[in-house]
Formats: sequence, structure tokens, C-alpha cells
Amino acid sequence: MGLMFRKRKKYGPLILNFTENGMSSWTIKIGRWSWNSRAKAHRVDLPGPLSWKQDKSRA
Repeated sequence: MGLMFRKRKKYGPLILNFTENGMSSWTIKIGRWSWNSRAKAHRVDLPGPLSWKQDKSRA
């Protein structure tokens, strides 16, 4: 098992995700709602350890 490089840069509501090969995806997070470019899914953080996710492919 090798080591993996992962890095996140946050610019206000925009989050850029990097791997060793460059930028892998970006996320917009406003309050409890977020959208990820790789998963193309909406996510809402619920109270406690719960969250709700809706995939674009299943909508």
C-alpha cells in the first residue's frame, strides 16, 4: 500500500481538490448544501452524523 497525495484549497464557497495528477474535482458549498463536480451530486448536511445525497444520474 503506497502513500497518496491529496490536497484541498478553499476559496470562499469554492473548494478545489487536488491529487498527485493535478486538480481532480471542485465543490461548491453554501451553508449545509454542496455540489461536487466529479460525483455530480447534491448533498445536504443534516443534524448529527447524517447527510442526504441525490445523484444527478438518478434524478
